[in-house]
Amino acid sequence: MVQSRRISRVELAEIQALIQDHPLWSRWRLSRVLAQRWQWYAASGQLKDMAARTLLLKLHQRQLIRLPERRCQPVRRTLQVSSPELGDSLLPATFGADLPSLLPLQLRVTGPQQPDYQRFQRYLCQHHYLSYGSPVGENIGYLIGSCAGEDLACLLFGAPAWQCAPRDRWIGWSAKQRAQGLQFIANNSRFLILPWVQVRQLASHILCQIATRIAVDWQKRYGHSLYLLESFVQPDRFRGACYQAAHWIQAGQTTGRTRQDRHNRVQAPYKDVYLQPLSGDVHGQLCR
Repeated sequence: MVQSRRISRVELAEIQALIQDHPLWSRWRLSRVLAQRWQWYAASGQLKDMAARTLLLKLHQRQLIRLPERRCQPVRRTLQVSSPELGDSLLPATFGADLPSLLPLQLRVTGPQQPDYQRFQRYLCQHHYLSYGSPVGENIGYLIGSCAGEDLACLLFGAPAWQCAPRDRWIGWSAKQRAQGLQFIANNSRFLILPWVQVRQLASHILCQIATRIAVDWQKRYGHSLYLLESFVQPDRFRGACYQAAHWIQAGQTTGRTRQDRHNRVQAPYKDVYLQPLSGDVHGQLCR
């Protein structure tokens, strides 16, 4: 099993023949051709060549195939806070207000083609404890503003955890159903209220507003909807109060293991798992 896909001897022989017949091809070209042959396309029509490249690399690491040497080293995606375009001045003065005076909030979808994306990057890079690296795969970022246009918060949603015992128990799906259904879950990987903004109940209000529209935004961008949101909250840093106030479901806690931990050696912080259904029949939608 590789990426929850059973690779048959026939498929393995096909990959080996592809590599042998084209010894001058790069890993990039091999992955694109393989994805095309196997009809690996996202619902949006985008070729899933990155998934094919990951599959090839895992087969190579298990010595089942031999890939050509890398032609260039992977580019580091972590943004540098000190770079001129992400430079920051002194923090603005404390912004305090009653929540009703800021409504309706502006929930602006942002990305590399939007003019406010650089601010979004800078805010997360400089003020979120996990910083920010350019996300890969399907993702949506939101820059939240007041009705008057003041920036208040940033959120980023992206690929869900491949495995998460509390979430998977709550859904009740099989490994096969999980492999097919993960595309319908998004992970709230970043949530930042800007440090100079002090507004009671703002965070929970934002989470409620996002839950009412992210499925539409995701459908518009990627051609398929979402049925569930997930988030992981590190309890030694945060209480998760905003998720609780926004009626997210606390499904349990992670074990502190990472996906690379095959021998119980790699440890990560324990995190509380929160879930937000976006469909009245989320179990049925994800367990097809």
